[in-house]
Amino acid sequence: MSTTKHTLVALVEDRPGVLTRMASLFRRRGYNIESIAVGHSEQPHLSRMTFVVSGSAHVLEQVRKQLGKLVDVIKIMDITGDNITSRELALIKVRATASTRSEIIEIASIFRASIIDVASDSLTIEITGDEEKIDSLINLLRSFGIREIARTGRIALLRGGSSQTPSEEKVPRVQKVEPDSP
Repeated sequence: MSTTKHTLVALVEDRPGVLTRMASLFRRRGYNIESIAVGHSEQPHLSRMTFVVSGSAHVLEQVRKQLGKLVDVIKIMDITGDNITSRELALIKVRATASTRSEIIEIASIFRASIIDVASDSLTIEITGDEEKIDSLINLLRSFGIREIARTGRIALLRGGSSQTPSEEKVPRVQKVEPDSP
């Protein structure tokens, strides 16, 4: 079976422990999460999680179904083959001397990146784009000396007006019954 990168998006209740339970499912299956991004969604008390994981389509489908059974998961979808818009953010701190500073700034501007911090011996660059664009900038900056890199991982939304696709798993909500008070 072929191994490909899959992008899974989950809408989950914003509670402690949700991320741990979800990541544990990947761990038990022996999959490494290549990137994960979590943040508030457009709905109050719900967060959107975007996972990028490599694996076979068959096993990832099983993981997706198991994730859908977790009580805190509202919906989960594999948007790998769908028409999506995706981005990643990176902050890159690069060594800069008086003689290299203008060249680094020029390279950053070619990539439409922003200089967000200037120090006497370094520049910090912010770049947004797809993984290949960020990787290309990092490769060009390596010769100057990269001090630090922080990357968000992929975030993604479906293109157009629809937020659902045929591959979406609609998870029925389980209503929790509170025990009667004495």
